[in-house]
Amino acid sequence: MTLAHELDELNNVDLEAKLREAKEELFNLRFQAATGQLESHGRLRTVKKDIARIYTVVRERELGIRTAPGANEEGAEA
Repeated sequence: MTLAHELDELNNVDLEAKLREAKEELFNLRFQAATGQLESHGRLRTVKKDIARIYTVVRERELGIRTAPGANEEGAEA
């Protein structure tokens, strides 16, 4: 499970990579569920929530509610 404050430390490129990984894992879990091979159904819920957290952090950065790491340092120098 990924926490929001852990996501705050990642830059946008890393967030996109983490989102891609989570979506791929969700796809694989759904495939396992459809074929009857899934052992941990709770993992589906956890991955969905992680994806939602990542989308929330990305959107809050777009709106200026959160700042990307290093954004404050760049603004202070200019």
